[in-house]
Amino acid sequence: MSITKRLGDLGVTLPDAPAPAANYVPFVKTGNIVYVSGQISNGPGGLILGKLGDTMDVDAGAAAARTCAISLLAQLKAACDGDIERLVRVVKLTGFVNSTADFTDQPKVINGASDFLVEALGDAGRHARSAVSAASLPLGVAVEIEGIFEIA
Repeated sequence: MSITKRLGDLGVTLPDAPAPAANYVPFVKTGNIVYVSGQISNGPGGLILGKLGDTMDVDAGAAAARTCAISLLAQLKAACDGDIERLVRVVKLTGFVNSTADFTDQPKVINGASDFLVEALGDAGRHARSAVSAASLPLGVAVEIEGIFEIA
């Protein structure tokens, strides 16, 4: 089954790739590897702000992480000249969680992205991963995730 079909079955339409907010590029391709810059939590209502362990719970954080994964795929589609079907696999995600010093459920938050990618991509969505805490993130967002992908 195609990636586009799987996304459609999940009710997901990839948005246009978000433009960089500073002096960097949204992705870099080298050979068959694409490095996608950090994508911040952003939904239909705008930025998803919050601090896990204070103003946001794990479920809301996981939902925010899912939006990051959708943005990662949107950037990847742009890197593939509009052909998301060139994706071979997700190699690695690094997830940053805006959280209090005593918050320890970063992996559960980033699972929102990981679970979505496996649901949308099957085995090609399985990946290596890091999930770390941050004292703050750009613009006060709850989650930021960067990714490494293999393409054909």
